[in-house]
Amino acid sequence: MRLAPGLRAEVLIMVEREDTAIRVGSGDVPVLGTPRLLSFAEGATVKAVQQYLDPGQTSVGTKVELEHLAPSPVGMHVEISAELTEVDGRRLVFSIRAVDKTGVLVGVGRIERVVVDRQRFLARQ
Repeated sequence: MRLAPGLRAEVLIMVEREDTAIRVGSGDVPVLGTPRLLSFAEGATVKAVQQYLDPGQTSVGTKVELEHLAPSPVGMHVEISAELTEVDGRRLVFSIRAVDKTGVLVGVGRIERVVVDRQRFLARQ
């Protein structure tokens, strides 16, 4: 299978103290910090397409829209899913959804990535 809409992946996490807004500097409450939610969501996008990229290719994030809708305390399990919804040449668009173990919608969003040649990308530094 090649890169095509419908590819998806899930990441199941348990909120740790290191994931809280206090720890990551994005707030002063002991709940899942938005930067960590974004990091887990990006990880899910990578996981969804990684095995379908050609050797030497990777994908890099280019655009994010994320709504963090509900708090998740330390110890809460949250499943973050990413589904590839659009492929436009090298541009990949993902739909993101995060739900906690009680069924509460924690976050929704959209992440765009671009497929690049790893060596050429790194040579641009």
